[in-house]
Amino acid sequence: MKAAWLLLPVIILGGDACRSRTENVYDQARRLTGGDPGKGMLAIDRYGCGGCHTIPGVAGATATVAPSLANVASRTVLGGNLPNTPANMMVWIQQPQQVDSKQLMPNLGVTEQDARDITAYLYTLR
Repeated sequence: MKAAWLLLPVIILGGDACRSRTENVYDQARRLTGGDPGKGMLAIDRYGCGGCHTIPGVAGATATVAPSLANVASRTVLGGNLPNTPANMMVWIQQPQQVDSKQLMPNLGVTEQDARDITAYLYTLR
């Protein structure tokens, strides 16, 4: 029983470490993109991105028409040939055919700020 009490601080501190890591991912995404990941999640829902993509953390975004966006922030390229940078992701989100004229992803009229926020959220998916 005494050993269990000794582990309690480890369990409590472990929870704080997980929470701190999550906060760091969101803070890092904000710094990289100038966007707000929370607003990005809402914009993803509003533009209907989950109608084609599976997007972790977005309710109902479980479609398989287009690639899953799980771990998209860890990928080296977007759409097969575009280096994965925040600026490139924003262009991809706003003007996919400008990046690849054969791209099936439609131009949804995503505003610059929404693209920034969506990119911020996607950059939390590591």
